[in-house]
Amino acid sequence: MPRPLRDVPATTVVIPRDEIQRSPTLTQDALVRTLPSAATFRRTPSLVADPTAQGLNLRGLAPSGVARGLVLLDGLPVNDPYGGWVFWRALPRLGLDRIEVVPTGGSALYGSAALGGVVQLISQPIQGAIDADVSVGNQGTGFFGARIADRWKRVGISLEAEGLTSDGYHIVPEGQRGAIDGDTPSNHLTGQARVEVRATDDLFLSARAGLFRESQNGGTRYTVARVDLAWFTGNARLRTEDTGTFELGLYGRTQDFAQDRARVSADRSTESLSAHQDVPANDQGGSLVWTGPELTLGGTHVLAAGVDARRAAGTAEEQLFPATSTPTALLARTTRGTQLSGGLFVQDLYTVSPALEFAGTLRWDLWRNQDGARQERRADGNTSATDFAPRTASQLSPRLAARLRPLDWLTLRASVYRAFRAPTLNELYRPFQVGTVLTAANPDLGAERLWGTEAGVEAVGPGGITGRITGFWNVLDAPVTNVTLATPLPDGTTRERQNLGQARVRGVELGTDWRPARQWTLLAAYTFVDPVVTEAPGQPELVGRQLPQDPRHRGSLSVTFDEPSLLTATAQLRVVGPQYEDDLNTRGMGGAAIVDLFVSRHLFWKVAAFAAVENLFDRSYLAGRAGVDTLAPPFQARVGLRLRDGVNARFSEAERGVPVH
Repeated sequence: MPRPLRDVPATTVVIPRDEIQRSPTLTQDALVRTLPSAATFRRTPSLVADPTAQGLNLRGLAPSGVARGLVLLDGLPVNDPYGGWVFWRALPRLGLDRIEVVPTGGSALYGSAALGGVVQLISQPIQGAIDADVSVGNQGTGFFGARIADRWKRVGISLEAEGLTSDGYHIVPEGQRGAIDGDTPSNHLTGQARVEVRATDDLFLSARAGLFRESQNGGTRYTVARVDLAWFTGNARLRTEDTGTFELGLYGRTQDFAQDRARVSADRSTESLSAHQDVPANDQGGSLVWTGPELTLGGTHVLAAGVDARRAAGTAEEQLFPATSTPTALLARTTRGTQLSGGLFVQDLYTVSPALEFAGTLRWDLWRNQDGARQERRADGNTSATDFAPRTASQLSPRLAARLRPLDWLTLRASVYRAFRAPTLNELYRPFQVGTVLTAANPDLGAERLWGTEAGVEAVGPGGITGRITGFWNVLDAPVTNVTLATPLPDGTTRERQNLGQARVRGVELGTDWRPARQWTLLAAYTFVDPVVTEAPGQPELVGRQLPQDPRHRGSLSVTFDEPSLLTATAQLRVVGPQYEDDLNTRGMGGAAIVDLFVSRHLFWKVAAFAAVENLFDRSYLAGRAGVDTLAPPFQARVGLRLRDGVNARFSEAERGVPVH
């Protein structure tokens, strides 16, 4: 429900439109990662990493290629239906109004996928506007984006297109680099159309459709990934005077993800194709939500209830090219499965007084994995087929939150919650490889479950300075983790997805916003996370180990000077602490401090020139150590022109980032 940010019981962070436009980042995942509480699985951005290594995680909650946080676009999910990862480069940028991040268990409202929280991208209302960006930079980077929108009485239409190409960079460190290693070129093209119709004063309709194509190279001839994606969404919202508001959402998606895997010699002088995977998938779903009128009973109550359902299906078709040809060598493998899921929830937003508010939510989910099967063909012509028994499970997810404002400048928040995430079709059925490390799927995986709590204080001081501190404690039962096997499997696989005992993730977030003068804005944030394995049946050596890909320290600091008659400039510092690649904590990766810059200057009419730099001092640091070390992005710079013409370019300060859903 739209409401002022300071009234929301859950800890919520908003990146408003003006911050999005001033950000030095080029891709959406890099933009979200400027918040210390938000990260993707590896340090490499989507500019050089395919989506299987780009799963969202919030507050360090057991990072993996599969997102443990839900990503929404105007209320409808965009997480991949087969693997749960996110196609970050498919998400719009020019048409965004703001990004809202709730880094706390969200299953009570959204079910599976919202285990660790929710990131929602909110589009601008459709008004007359023309926006365009074009830029070029080092590493062969070129970007263009354009958006046009207009409204005719009750009908609004917007069209948006974006393209990006890059030669990438040498991702393998020089000391390990071989003859096969080169740059990491990538490109993508995406377009979407949106229509809004106010059929009557009480009935609002909208629809969106889009196409996306992406190709990426991991730095060698046989490390290639490709994505083709098409989607649609539809929404209807009806307001009634006596019974409240009803909102219906529908969505569907079809896609194909293809990936080549390489077999690399020890000195990286030669490589050969080891496997090719093709993963077509599709999903369809919908939701119906009712929000009641305000009721008076010992204060005011706003009741809400909803139901949603989703079907996801996918197939992984794999061709294998073994190094040694033997009669029993595996040449082809096909796995498939379907997942049906649905849930219903009820919520009461109870305002005792302007100073005290409670939010209680309860949701029940049911999901079923069915049609699971694996077929294998060997060099001697023998084939085998395995059918996996259907499995059905359910989950109850409660959440209770409170917001207390004893003084106008002081707000206290607290909540307790239970959340879960059902394993994806990818985790159940699809094996994968990163570098030289092979990881097996596991059709017997169960759901991850989370118990958690958070408490925080927000204070507004003199001079407009706002400070926040939030402590959190999460216990994650049976997380799906890539576990190192004591003995490799016959095909050389050294890891397997398993439900690993229990992990405790606790920490604290600090943040401050300060506007000492009209032209100056200072934002600072820091997140400390202590992510430790507390139970690991059968693998006691993991107890006490830090969760992989999970640094304890992350921080950011940005200073912005905004004087339209002169220039706009943002300097940003991002700090990430040391972390480990693996569950045994044997492959360490050091921390890094990275400085980014953005400067723009108005030229004429609605046209401005801009320059953006990421990793200004060319800090070299590791992004991964999966068989071979890989590097995070080096110095990247680009210059370009930007056009902003229309109503949307002139939102007032009060409209930017305040109404939170």
